[in-house]
Amino acid sequence: MGKNNKLFGEEKIGKLLLKFSIPIIISFLVSELYNMVDTLFVGRNVGGYGIGGLVLVFPIQRIIIALGLMIAVGSSTAFSRANGENNFEGSRKVVKNGFSFCCLLMVSITAIVFIFSEKILIGLGASEQILPYAKEYLDIIIFGSTFLTLTTFISNIMIAVGNNKVSIISTSIGAIVNIILDYILIVEFKMGVKGAAIATAVSQVIGFIYAYYNYSKIKKEYKIPSGFEIDKKIIVPIVLVGLSAFIVESEDGFLMAVRNHLLVSTAGDTGIVVLGVISKVYMFLFITMFGIASAMQPIAAFNVGAKNYKRLKTVMQKTTIYAFITSLIMWIGSMIFAPQLISIFVKEPDIIAESVKAFRIVVSVLPIASIYYVSIFYFQALGKAKTSIFLSISKQLILTIPVSIILVKVFNLGAMGVWLGYPISDLLASIGSYMLIREEGHELNMKIEKANANAKAKGTVPFASN
Repeated sequence: MGKNNKLFGEEKIGKLLLKFSIPIIISFLVSELYNMVDTLFVGRNVGGYGIGGLVLVFPIQRIIIALGLMIAVGSSTAFSRANGENNFEGSRKVVKNGFSFCCLLMVSITAIVFIFSEKILIGLGASEQILPYAKEYLDIIIFGSTFLTLTTFISNIMIAVGNNKVSIISTSIGAIVNIILDYILIVEFKMGVKGAAIATAVSQVIGFIYAYYNYSKIKKEYKIPSGFEIDKKIIVPIVLVGLSAFIVESEDGFLMAVRNHLLVSTAGDTGIVVLGVISKVYMFLFITMFGIASAMQPIAAFNVGAKNYKRLKTVMQKTTIYAFITSLIMWIGSMIFAPQLISIFVKEPDIIAESVKAFRIVVSVLPIASIYYVSIFYFQALGKAKTSIFLSISKQLILTIPVSIILVKVFNLGAMGVWLGYPISDLLASIGSYMLIREEGHELNMKIEKANANAKAKGTVPFASN
């Protein structure tokens, strides 16, 4: 693992961020294609109720993906930190326990969701018109969830050992298979929502096969033991560090369920369809900032373990700048071409018009939100689970839900209240994140000064920042 240590500890930070963020961004992009492609084909071949069915299943998909991401992020962060401390035996145990826990959790959840699928969907606000589509989709795609989350776990570990190709290739294979099968099953065989679900599940299995094939090679190279092992001393820290990643990912699903209820009571099924359409475009705009922040995480975690605080500070500064610039570019493009982006998914002029208006409100302060998401990944890398968890829940659960409910129920703004909830919570959460980052920066400066003083006293050269 010495080559990987030199990479994270000595390589120029800008080059490192570029090297690892590009494949992660592409991986996120391809991952989003799974559900987006289903929505595109269903919207154009089944209609609005079909999209409504997919929207209702979205919270469940998000929560399942979030659980896998929690284990993946927690494991890869612990793995990188252990490597920075030269604790290679500990890093091997992290991977073994993380993979075992991921398998156990996902198989259990798959069984529960399949058995109670109809009750869950009704609880999420499914109407009589949308429920059949939602249940048909959920009962099939749930069986691909275990493979998708294991692929996520493997991808994060591979990135942590310096392999940034497996993630993009495995998700790309899955997405390509999904597109081909969607066309065959939905367009040619007229299988509708059922065809979309089969395409998604099969593509996730195929993507996992490729990822695991490469993962097995890494296991041999780094002597990672096989078998099943659940050690609470290892699992609990993994969960605590990864919990904020779970909240960030799952709260979108939870919040989607709340928004579904608010829109059903004010705008009916049309509101749900609009929400489904704009959410697909909306999620794509966050991919670059997520990718850059994710690339920063193993670099920062390694330098925390190595106590190279000067380099850690530079990592955070450059990550924040890059995330803001890329999100600004994405924001400008989306505001200009909103009608064209929305019309990819639906053909009805009235839905397109409503969706464009809602979308522009929803993303109005997007670039500012980059500091919020970068700060979450940064505190994860530092191992400050409480801070990252607080940040994770602050935007969606503490701010967005109450703000949306007040705007809809108290001020009677209807669907407009739901849309305004996005930028208001983005702005408030970003201000809070900036304050916490600034405070952390003061502590980091003190550590840097102390390290420089110690190095000067010993007559050694302080760490470089690059």
